[in-house]
Amino acid sequence: MTRFNQTKAYRNLQEHCKKTDSIHMKDLFSEDPTRFQKFQLSFDDLLFDFSKNRIDETTLSLLMDLAEETGLKDRIEAMFSGQRINRTEDRAVLHTALRNRSGTPVYLQSETDSSVHTDVMPDVLKVLHQMRDFTKQIHSGIRRGYTGKKLTNVVNIGIGGSDLGPKMVTAALKPFARSKMRAYFVSNVDPTDITETLSQLDPESTLIIIASKTFTTQETMMNAGTAKQWLLGAFGNEEASIAKHFIAVSTNRQAVQDFGIDPESSMFGFWDWVGGRYSLWSAIGMPIALNLGMVHFEDLLQGAHDVDCHFRETPFRENIPVVMALLGIWYHNFLGAQSHAILPYDQYLLHLSSYLQQADMESNGKSVDGDGNTLNYDSGPIIWGQPGTNGQHAFYQLIHQGTRLIPCDFLAPALPQNPSGNHHQTLIGNFLAQTEALMKGKTTEEVAEELKNEEMDSTQRKLLIASKTFEGNRPTNSFLYKELNPRTLGRLIAFYEHKIFVQGSIWGVNSYDQMGVELGKQMAKTINRELASGKEAHAHDSSTNGLIEHYRSFHPA
Repeated sequence: MTRFNQTKAYRNLQEHCKKTDSIHMKDLFSEDPTRFQKFQLSFDDLLFDFSKNRIDETTLSLLMDLAEETGLKDRIEAMFSGQRINRTEDRAVLHTALRNRSGTPVYLQSETDSSVHTDVMPDVLKVLHQMRDFTKQIHSGIRRGYTGKKLTNVVNIGIGGSDLGPKMVTAALKPFARSKMRAYFVSNVDPTDITETLSQLDPESTLIIIASKTFTTQETMMNAGTAKQWLLGAFGNEEASIAKHFIAVSTNRQAVQDFGIDPESSMFGFWDWVGGRYSLWSAIGMPIALNLGMVHFEDLLQGAHDVDCHFRETPFRENIPVVMALLGIWYHNFLGAQSHAILPYDQYLLHLSSYLQQADMESNGKSVDGDGNTLNYDSGPIIWGQPGTNGQHAFYQLIHQGTRLIPCDFLAPALPQNPSGNHHQTLIGNFLAQTEALMKGKTTEEVAEELKNEEMDSTQRKLLIASKTFEGNRPTNSFLYKELNPRTLGRLIAFYEHKIFVQGSIWGVNSYDQMGVELGKQMAKTINRELASGKEAHAHDSSTNGLIEHYRSFHPA
């Protein structure tokens, strides 16, 4: 594997970076009145504006060379054609098959013979049909709870992608939810999470989803056990009630059955080529389907499929995820940025930054390449953010005037879901103003002109001028789309998924394993056994031993 920092394109970008170091974006706009037209891409009613970036045509051309030289086109085709690109786990990466709406086959490469491929779509469509049938039974009242009451509350018990994806989507698409179908999410092993959730609910009208591929995930199964006891307590310990109020999204048929769930009617499968953080498109999306209805769930799939086609077929210069990814690499690997902010001006997208935080940081937070060699360059950035004008009164100070370069993505709908006076226009005014302010900044001369009639001594004037000066030249991307609906949301998620894939491909990392998640979980199992034993801790470092003993001082034997 050729390291991306050993390519000709990388060296050219390094040289180009030195030449552009003193260029300010506001000068680029002044010099070229057509800059916006040159640096924006459209996708139906969605506009992706990347003109407020520290780039020119040469920058973009060199970044495209980098994509070509690192073999991105072949990597894209390898993913879509079912090759086993997740090398550490010897798995294909086919979440795109889950939302394939084209009616064409999607082939999976055999584990034992790379020349043999099997169409996965019959199995995908079978599960979709099962989901469609089940949601119809719940919504129509054909399937009811143990006492015959209609099931109107859905509690999803999962963690990671099994929680963040469905939670983000149901919040984002709340205006499209069925009025009598409420969704709740439990993920944290902290008992407060499940206690506070279940305390709001009537067991007779509650359906509980256990989302765990192996049905062994510690946090999920502990919460599932607590929910089971809560339900049994409400129904006089009648074991038959479990089958009426629980369903499972899993591949472990025996464990599902042992829990008390009927695997024939209440178990929904998925496959090892579906990574957790890319799983909302699978049966992990059951809470989405139940909360919104299958029509809206399938619109979400369609939106993502639209982008899959765009990503696979569009030349790189017009390819939105490719451009997003290359801009990120420009800032991260050439201009020294370490983080990237996701800033949706839409309260319904309150969980988007958390969702993308996992999708990106778990995918590309790697220090070895696909051959197991230590990287000598930075890989994944820190992803963070918050919706709307709230962030303006929290962390925008650092983005505008801090010492760190923080590229930002701004997202907003042109049409609100909840029209109310001038609220939405004010929101969009802020959305537009922030990107312009970050780009332009304010010079010391401009500040001095504003203060010229103010009475103050020279020391105070000097301090105020310095404090009110904004360097500007802070890069932003803007997504502006007609409205946030299921299809639009599907498109936005897929744009970011493919951006992450492109960056991982260029950096040469495996974006589809998450080995870094495992060590702490393994050590926790050992420590939990020690806590249960009551024996004095000696096996760890002095800090961990001391913390264990201090914890025990509050829990005497």
